[in-house]
Amino acid sequence: MKPRLLPVSTLIVASLFTLPGAWAHGPEPGQEAVKILQEQLPSNAAGKKAIMLTVSYAPGQKSVAHQHPGAVMAYVLEGTVVSQLKGEPKPVTYKAGEFWYEAPGSVHLVSYNASETKPAKLLVWSLVDEQRPVTEPYQP
Repeated sequence: MKPRLLPVSTLIVASLFTLPGAWAHGPEPGQEAVKILQEQLPSNAAGKKAIMLTVSYAPGQKSVAHQHPGAVMAYVLEGTVVSQLKGEPKPVTYKAGEFWYEAPGSVHLVSYNASETKPAKLLVWSLVDEQRPVTEPYQP
């Protein structure tokens, strides 16, 4: 089966990652690098899209609080990342080879590279409504 390309939805998702403040900022101006690896419409999940991407954090880089309208699975490929979801008592530190799950609608309060000298990289998979972005700004 030939992969199905989704140029419009890909542009929507990509634009989310390039809007200032929409996804993340480091301690100084700038965003972590987000690279969409693939996007598919699963035949067994009508109205949903599956997206796989990488998020690369520079040393010391932090994300602003955000939420995910769909389910998210994150795997640390490189470095160490600190993460905290709303409702969790404290931030959790994940090292390369470790992973976590975020239920649909989860609010991601804390997400940052724990190292001030080494980069960190995540592999992220998300299943989200076809017309929604992977990440939305958190508005308390």
